[in-house]
Amino acid sequence: MNDREEITMGYGNNGFGRRDSFAPREMHKAVCSKCKKECEVPFKPTEGKPVYCRECFSKMPRPSRY
Repeated sequence: MNDREEITMGYGNNGFGRRDSFAPREMHKAVCSKCKKECEVPFKPTEGKPVYCRECFSKMPRPSRY
């Protein structure tokens, strides 16, 4: 691996902008906008924007890419 590749890959980055480190993510409490259950999400919820628990989010239709 050359110097450029090492800089691009970086520690804790798999080259696609995602973290590979095993450090725990900071979780934030929220209430699911659909089922109203309390859940935790890996981002700080913004007031006025919907937040979904893992189950409700997985059931949502995915937008078409084309």
